[in-house]
Amino acid sequence: MIICGIDPGLAISGFGVINYIGNRFEVLEYGAITTNSCDEFPERLKKIYDGYSKLFEKYKPEAVSIEELFYNKNVKTALLVAQARGVHLLAAVNKSIPLYEYTPLQIKQGLVGYGRAEKKQVQEMVKIILKLDKIPQPDDVADGLAAAICHAHSLKFACKFKI
Repeated sequence: MIICGIDPGLAISGFGVINYIGNRFEVLEYGAITTNSCDEFPERLKKIYDGYSKLFEKYKPEAVSIEELFYNKNVKTALLVAQARGVHLLAAVNKSIPLYEYTPLQIKQGLVGYGRAEKKQVQEMVKIILKLDKIPQPDDVADGLAAAICHAHSLKFACKFKI
């Protein structure tokens, strides 16, 4: 099963595309789609949409696993990132790819076995599970891979995206 995990963002959106076969993981690609804060907001959204549309076309994932937003500080930033997240979702929906959403706590639980794990613990587990030489950077990329791994570990219990 090909899974694309996404850590949604406006400036940096980390992703990881994996193939989950039996109990084995194969990394197909990982990285980040970035936008420049000097660009107009609609152009930044278009870059995200186009980037994910191309990624989905290339790998044809059977599922997209996206991290739920969690912001408790800056409402303006949260609204901008939420709009960007909508573009991530739209790119998947337009390719008819089933969407699955996981909270940061669920992702930590799915990788480390403990929902309050530190970010470094999750990153180290991504490296170990996927047999990578080093932890993917920036952090958003490791988070995208973590979302994909979490979905693979949750296949029996996963529910499609609902609001």
